[in-house]
Amino acid sequence: MRTLNKRRSKFVLCLDNSGHEVSLQVRKVYERLPDAKAESHGYIRVIDESGEDYMFPADRFIPLDLSRDTEAVIDEAVETAH
Repeated sequence: MRTLNKRRSKFVLCLDNSGHEVSLQVRKVYERLPDAKAESHGYIRVIDESGEDYMFPADRFIPLDLSRDTEAVIDEAVETAH
């Protein structure tokens, strides 16, 4: 079972969307939101395809270790798209 590392990665890559095919796309990057309570139960909170944040099993994602500059570029692209 994969677990998210202790560093709070801002972005995660979806590896498995079983049962959540409408909400998640495999091999897509999602923004992770902090939620200690969810994580204590093996879940993470991400902004899914609906544009809303929901909890999903953490083992369906892998954290992306991106530089702060790269995260800033992604943040800017997302804001521009809205």
